[in-house]
Amino acid sequence: MRIALITETFYPATDGICTRLSHMVEQLQMLGHELCVITPDMGLDIYKGVRVIGMPTIYTPLYASRPWGLPSPRVKKELLSFQPDIIHAVHPTLLGVSGLHYGKQLGIPILASYHTHLTDYLTYYKLPFLENLLWDYTRYCYQKADKVITVSQDLADILNSQGIPEAEVWQAGIDFSHRSPEYYDEALYQKLTHKGQYKHLLVYVGRLAYEKGIDQLRGIFEHRNDIALAIVGDGPARAELEQYFAGTPTQFLGFLEGEALGQAFAVGDAFIFPSVSETFGLVISEAMASGTPVIAAESGPTLEQLTPLESGLTFQNRNLDSLLQSLRYLDQPDAMQSIQANALKRVQGMTWQAAAKQLETFYLETIEQTEANHRKSFYA
Repeated sequence: MRIALITETFYPATDGICTRLSHMVEQLQMLGHELCVITPDMGLDIYKGVRVIGMPTIYTPLYASRPWGLPSPRVKKELLSFQPDIIHAVHPTLLGVSGLHYGKQLGIPILASYHTHLTDYLTYYKLPFLENLLWDYTRYCYQKADKVITVSQDLADILNSQGIPEAEVWQAGIDFSHRSPEYYDEALYQKLTHKGQYKHLLVYVGRLAYEKGIDQLRGIFEHRNDIALAIVGDGPARAELEQYFAGTPTQFLGFLEGEALGQAFAVGDAFIFPSVSETFGLVISEAMASGTPVIAAESGPTLEQLTPLESGLTFQNRNLDSLLQSLRYLDQPDAMQSIQANALKRVQGMTWQAAAKQLETFYLETIEQTEANHRKSFYA
């Protein structure tokens, strides 16, 4: 199968979409498929043997930390050259709309995947009045696809309620060679707890953006003096957060990858995740695979990954009393060990190989259904 991935973001950018796509490129090739990636130009021509076609980019004041691609007729030229059996439009918003348009024009089956719940971001960027318009645009885009998939049941239900029916859930995966309790590093733990001055270590991994809710963690230090916090990642809110957390036992470790990131996941007494803007929040499952108990703000995608008091702990978003209540479990080692063991069991089998096989099935179903619709139309 020849697969054209048309995506609004790709490696070397770092987010959940890029993590998923980078693994899919590798796994789909192992399954014998040929791919090309059409994406905003990030200076990359080849990724793991796959041609990356960079399109012209712009930067916007609203989200200046990354480039965006615009709809372009060049997409048609690249599709004609590559001759794909299917187009996978990854959260088509700007550049991806070209894939939808020219895919329909050329009669190529189209699968669209919904990853980012943009309407949730409008409040953070003081644009809530655009919600209805954004949903109208989203429906316009996704109704052009032959099949729609998304990354959580919570999102599938939301899409269905907004007139985008029959969205199926595409499972995530974990690279267990990089997420394991074996990555625990005592020297790093001593460093992050200030040589044991603090009894407990909380670790956050993710983008440092306003919608992630990281700022609410500062309230912890007003009530507990035995907790240190390590924040891993980078993003547009980093400088402001560093200033906001100044004077607290918080260390900003910046962007990490490879073994260093594996150690960061595994070193905490708990993984703290305050975001409710996630469409899945893969880092929750990655922390579970690393043997680090998760304490997360309650949301639909969070509850799809863990069961409160069994394989993780939850708290009500923007509710400091609820957060502090969950943190009390840090003082109950038996309970935390039980949560850790249950979490490790829960993520077993959650591999990128399985996710790629499922995606392959979605592609074949899309092609078969599109061909059946063409035959039905021909004989009508």
